Amino acid sequence: MRSPAADTADVPAPAVGVLLPRDLPAGRILPYARRAEALGFDAVWVVEDLGFRGGVAQAAAVLASTDRIRVGIGLLPAGARNVAFAALEIASLAQLFPGRVDVAIGHGMPHWMRSVGQWPGSPLTLLREYVDALRALLHGELTRRHGRYVRLDDVRLDPSALPGVVPDILAGVRGPRSLAVSGEVADGTVLAEPVTPEYARVALGHIAAGGRHRLVAYNVASVAPDRATALAAARPGLEWIGEPDWHPHIAPLPFADELVALRAASASREEFVRRMPDTWVARLAVAGTTEDARARLAELRAAGVTDAVLAPVGADPVGALESLATLLGAGPVGGVESVGGVPGVRGPEGAGTPSTPEAPGAS
Repeated sequence: MRSPAADTADVPAPAVGVLLPRDLPAGRILPYARRAEALGFDAVWVVEDLGFRGGVAQAAAVLASTDRIRVGIGLLPAGARNVAFAALEIASLAQLFPGRVDVAIGHGMPHWMRSVGQWPGSPLTLLREYVDALRALLHGELTRRHGRYVRLDDVRLDPSALPGVVPDILAGVRGPRSLAVSGEVADGTVLAEPVTPEYARVALGHIAAGGRHRLVAYNVASVAPDRATALAAARPGLEWIGEPDWHPHIAPLPFADELVALRAASASREEFVRRMPDTWVARLAVAGTTEDARARLAELRAAGVTDAVLAPVGADPVGALESLATLLGAGPVGGVESVGGVPGVRGPEGAGTPSTPEAPGAS
C-alpha cells in the first residue's frame, strides 16, 4: 500500500508554528515562547478569547522576550475595537518588531460578542469595511470611510508611527461567505481546528483569491513513538467538533454523517470523543508517530496550507513542544522522542477558535 508520505514527498512542508494555550499559567507564557523559538518553530500564535488574555498584550510580551520567531494574533474581533485604535496597536508592534508580526481579524464567537453588546447586524459588512480601513491606515493613507460600521474622517497615522514592514492582515473565518470576503480583502485566512486536507481545499475554493493568499491551519497535535499513545493524547482536544458551529469543518469528510450521528447518540461531549474511532482522530488531528505527523503536514501543504499551527495537548504544554519539534527536521530535535504531559481537555471554543460560522441573516 502506498503511504501518504510517498504521495507528498515532493511537496515542501508548510511553515510550522505552535499555539500558545489560552489558559497557560502566566509564569509559563514566556518560557513557552522562548522554548518554541529555541526548538526551531517558525511562529507562535496567541489567542484572544473572551475571559482570558488580550491578544495584543500577549503578542508584545512574546515578541519582546524572543529574537527570531514570528508572532501571530489569532484573532482580534472586529466588533471589539475601533479600527483606528487597532491600527495604533498593530503599527506599534510592527514597528518595534519588523517582519515578525501577523494579525488576524474576525467576527468573534457570536455568543461572546452578543454578551458584550458588539455583535453587528451584518458581520460580513463589518469585516470587509474593517480590513479595508485597517490596511489603508497601516500604509499611512489619509483615510475617509463612511461605511455602515467603519466611519473615519481624515484619519491617518503619523509618519513617525508607520511600520517599515506592514504585517499581513488575515481574516479568521470559516463560513462560505466569510471565506469569500477573506479572499477579496485579506492577505490570508486563518482556519480554526480541525483542518483536514478536505476542509482546506473546500475553504480555498470559497476564498478564490486571485493572487498570493496565505492559509493558516490550526490543528490539535500530538507526537509519540507509539501511535496509539499519540492518538489517545489528541482525542480530548476534539470533543467540541460535534457541535453545530463546527459543521463547515466536518461536512467535507467522508464520515461526516457518521460523526454527526455519533454526536447525536452520545449523552455528552466526553462520551462522543471517547467513542470516536482512532481512524477519525488520525484524520482530525496532526497525531501519531513523527513519520505520521510529517506525512499529515505534507498532505496539508499539498491541499494549500501555507502555515500549520499546532495546538499541543496535555498537562505540560511546554514539555509537549519537545515532541512536536521532532516534526521540524530529518530526525528528533535534541534527541527528544517522548510525549510531554498527559491528555488534557481544552475549552469550548478550542484554544482560540479564530472564526465563527455565519449567523443566519448575516450579509
